[in-house]
Amino acid sequence: MSVYDFKVNSMDGKPVDLSIYRGKVLLIVNTASKCSYSRQFAGLQELYESYHQEGFEILGFP
Repeated sequence: MSVYDFKVNSMDGKPVDLSIYRGKVLLIVNTASKCSYSRQFAGLQELYESYHQEGFEILGFP
């Protein structure tokens, strides 16, 4: 079993099959979006913008 075998719910509650990310480099992050650690988003955004064109994706989960 791999990460591509999982399905997760998107922010709007719809299921997303992680196999759509096959062939990409994934960073899976515990975003802690409901607490004071949300300042991490600026750094994640910079990272995403720097490497997205090369097949990099960030998947964030609270």
